[in-house]
Order: sequence, then structure tokens, then C-alpha cells
Amino acid sequence: MAHNHDSVSRSALPAIKLSSSVTREFWEIPVIYEDEQLLALNKPAGLAVAPDRADPGRLDLMTLLHQGITDAKPWAAARALSFLMYAHRLDAEATGVLLLAKGKTALTNILDQFGSGRASLVFVTLAAGAPVQDQFSVEAKLASHPAKPGLMHTDAKLGKRSRTSFEVLERFRGWTLLRSRPVPNRAHQVRVHLARAGLRVAGDQAYGGKPLWLSRLKPDYHLKPKHTERPLIGGALVHAEQLSVSHPQTGNLLALQVPWPKNLEVALKYLRMYARVQSS
Repeated sequence: MAHNHDSVSRSALPAIKLSSSVTREFWEIPVIYEDEQLLALNKPAGLAVAPDRADPGRLDLMTLLHQGITDAKPWAAARALSFLMYAHRLDAEATGVLLLAKGKTALTNILDQFGSGRASLVFVTLAAGAPVQDQFSVEAKLASHPAKPGLMHTDAKLGKRSRTSFEVLERFRGWTLLRSRPVPNRAHQVRVHLARAGLRVAGDQAYGGKPLWLSRLKPDYHLKPKHTERPLIGGALVHAEQLSVSHPQTGNLLALQVPWPKNLEVALKYLRMYARVQSS
């Protein structure tokens, strides 16, 4: 999954195992790339990257990782880690490539690349609605929502410059599969910019998105007695599928890619069966 012009890509790296003694939750997080400077993970949905000021009680990945380093857990001890920090933003709801730096010099380098637009993240998402064009972009300044802690909104005066380009990958009745490239990738940027374009990310209830239900797609859907239907997509589907940076030590291109999450693959299977748009 790693296309890296420095050295041979290491596949099948052992996953990092994290657990919370408070909530009794357990995570096995795939490692998609690693060298002396960097560590890249395939982040699961629903786990915030960093502590959330709007929700202080919420578990987050960095706290769990730092606790693992402090406790000298096997994965941390084997790497002799003393420093680990995320080098770019990913929403709590998002899945996909998360790049971490093992030292302050590498961290500063990659933060600078993202800040200047030289590094890039590419997302895939499923949204309700049908954009007119197959390629379009949204440019709208983003700021924290004044009335809804933890959410963002467009604000021409107080917002920070943000631009997202979108490309339609596949169209279905009522839904569209899109690839997006946000610059500079601010919090909730893809989700808010899609909403501005009249589209709502599947399962993204924070910004008006609705879950995707099989019962709404399949004409002869029948639920087994005493069963409750679970949505195909229940939480905001935003997946960071690709990341490209210059390696902080060598300057060579490091391009990382992860497969689409299982819930998206399952959703697409049913959308292709029951909601395919006939091409004219």
C-alpha cells in the first residue's frame, strides 16, 4: 500500500494494540508504513486523533498512544519510542491514513508541508444528492461554529481560507461516490464544503447527513422477526485513502494508500445492485 521512493515498502507490519482500562475498549490499529522518522496508521472510525476541548471525556488516539509509551507497552518498547505526534488532521469520524512523526524535526517538516500545500490528502466519501458536474470545487472560509461546540461552519469574515476540489467517481439514485482533495485540510472541511454544495455525507448527522439503509434500496426488503435493521453506513463516511509528502529526511516522495473501509465496500455492493443510474 505504500509507494515510497526511499526504500522497499514494508508490508504486513504488526498492528499496534491499544486498550482503555476506563471503557474496556480495545483497538488493533494497522501499521501501513514505518521507518526511523515516521509511523503511518490506518485510523479506525469514531476514535478522535487528539483530545477534544468540546468533549473532554472522549477517548482519543494520541492519549492512548502516549499512555502506551509511558507504560512501555511491547509495541512502544520495541520501537524505543519517546516521542510520537500526529502530523496532520483527521476528523474523529474519519478513517484512513494518519501519519505520525517520531521526532520534533520530522513533525515540524511535515506540518510545514501541509501548511504550505506541498503535502496532500485525498479522501473518498459517499454523499446524498447529485452534483450537476463531475468535477467541481468549493472555496469557502471555515471557522468554529459559534453555537455548536466541536462543529465548523462557513464564515466569510472570521473563517480561514479553505478550498476543496471534488471528482465524481460513481453515481447512484440519491447518492454519489466522490473523491475530494482539501487544501489545506481543516477540521470537517470536506463535510462542510459538501454541505455548501448541497450534498450531505452519508451518516453525518452533525451536518444533516442521513444513514444509508438497505431497506430504502432493496425493493423486497424483509427484516427477520425480532431483528433490528442496522444502517449500512451509520456514522459520517469520510475516508483518507491517499497521503503524499516529501520524506523529511531524504526529500523523496512518500505516497501512502489504504483500501476503502468495509462498510463502504458493502454499501457500494448494494448501491450497484439496487440504485445504479442508467447511463444515457
